[in-house]
Amino acid sequence: MGADIRYGLATNADLSGPKHLIEIDEEKWLEADSVIIATGASAKWLGIESEQRLNGHGVSACAVCDGFFFKNKEVAIVGAGDTACEEALYLSKLCTKVHMIVRKDENGMRASKVMQDRVKNTENIIIYWNSETKEVLGDKTVVGVNIVNTKTGEEKTIPVSAFFVAIGHTPNSDIFKGWLEMDEAGYLITKPGTSKTKIEGVFAAGDVQDKTYRQAVTAAGSGCMAALDAERYLASLE
Repeated sequence: MGADIRYGLATNADLSGPKHLIEIDEEKWLEADSVIIATGASAKWLGIESEQRLNGHGVSACAVCDGFFFKNKEVAIVGAGDTACEEALYLSKLCTKVHMIVRKDENGMRASKVMQDRVKNTENIIIYWNSETKEVLGDKTVVGVNIVNTKTGEEKTIPVSAFFVAIGHTPNSDIFKGWLEMDEAGYLITKPGTSKTKIEGVFAAGDVQDKTYRQAVTAAGSGCMAALDAERYLASLE
């Protein structure tokens, strides 16, 4: 379609003037009449070696994406928020057992009471309170997880075929701080029903502004919205 594709890392932004500037690789600036921000969000990880080594081989940050591959098997999930509870419930419909690892006790669980009750009342979800993941086990694929009780020091090995991490996401929006409106987590705020930010000609699409759905199909849809919004904005300049 004749697109001019540039490769590099966006390292800074200057949205102060009618022309929007994006710095690439800390050395050169691109000038544009309109900018679509589609930088996504990065999953938060526990930071253990085995988690990264087995990523894509039984370790996942998206139960909705990968849960079906472990149908009728036992899996583990770590997290204590609404997202972790939602994913545990989703997995409970596919898997024989879901082992849920929660760092704090019942009083420290961040999920809403409704979500907590649903998880607690689901027969094949087993919750391990005051527990942290020590290691994900397996050479080529996940075969288990080693957890430790932070109060008693007791270690336990749980045989599972998959390990899901549901401790949140970080939107890749740092270079736009001070320029655009964000919520407390850093997700860009757009005008309802559009991809428009508070600055004319700057649009946001995908997971950098969507903390609810985080699916490829919804991101692609919002990308289409941003393209149309940007096209209409550029037409209005003419």
